[in-house]
Amino acid sequence: MAAPRKTGLGRGLDAIFGEGVENVLEDIQAGKTEHVSSKTELPVSEVRANPYQPRKVFDDEKLKELASSIKEHGVFTPILVRKSVHGYELIAGERRLRASKLAGKETIPAILVEFNDEQMMEIALLENIQREDLNIMEEAAAYSKLMERMGYTQERLAERVGKSRVHIANTIRLLKLPASVQQLVAEAKLSQGHVRPLITLEDEGLAYDIAMKIVDEGLSVRAVEKIVRDAKEPKPAKKEKVKDHNLIY
Repeated sequence: MAAPRKTGLGRGLDAIFGEGVENVLEDIQAGKTEHVSSKTELPVSEVRANPYQPRKVFDDEKLKELASSIKEHGVFTPILVRKSVHGYELIAGERRLRASKLAGKETIPAILVEFNDEQMMEIALLENIQREDLNIMEEAAAYSKLMERMGYTQERLAERVGKSRVHIANTIRLLKLPASVQQLVAEAKLSQGHVRPLITLEDEGLAYDIAMKIVDEGLSVRAVEKIVRDAKEPKPAKKEKVKDHNLIY
C-alpha cells in the first residue's frame, strides 16, 4: 500500500527531491525538477524579500564588491522566486538581488518555482547554511523556526542540514541567553564556549555583566566557568550579633 502523500505542514523539500536535498539548489538551477515553471528576466522592483530569510546581517563591503561585479559582468546565477499576489517573492538569492539594486540594474535573471511556505523556509535555510552565510545566532533562530514549523526533531534537522545533532542542540541552546548577550555573540565578540556557562544563569543582569567582563578583560573559557560556578554557590548566611544584656551601655 502506498504511503500517504504529505501535504501542508511538514511537506518539505524531500517531497520534491527525496532525501538528497543537499544538492537542491544545483538541481533547480539545472532544471531537474518539475517544480521549475520557467526562467525569465524580472524587474527588480517587483521582487519582494523572502519573509523566511534567516539572515539578518549583510556585509556592506561585500555587497558593494558584488554590485561592482554585477555592473560589469551581470548576474550569472538566477535568483529563485515564486509568483505572489503582488509581484514575486524571493526564495533564494537575496545578496544578488540587493547587489543588483546597488548596481542600478532594472532587471534580474530569475527562475520561477512552485514552492509552499515550508519549502521556502527550508530552502532559505539550506542556501545560507551550505554557503556559511549566517552568524551563529541567525543559525540558531533558523533551526528553532524550522523545527517549530516543520515538526523536525533535532536528529531529523541534523540530517537535513548536514550537521551533527550535538551541533544543532548546542546552537539552539544559545537562544536561552538574554537578548543583550545574544547580540554580543552575533557580533562575534563572544564565542560559544564563552557563553555556554552563562546559559545556566537565571539572573539576566548577572549574565550580561559577566559577558561584558569577558569582552573587556579577554577572559578564557575556563575563567568564565569559574566565575559562573562561584556566582551560583550559595552565600553563607550572615550571623546576627547577639546583644549581651548584662553589659552596661
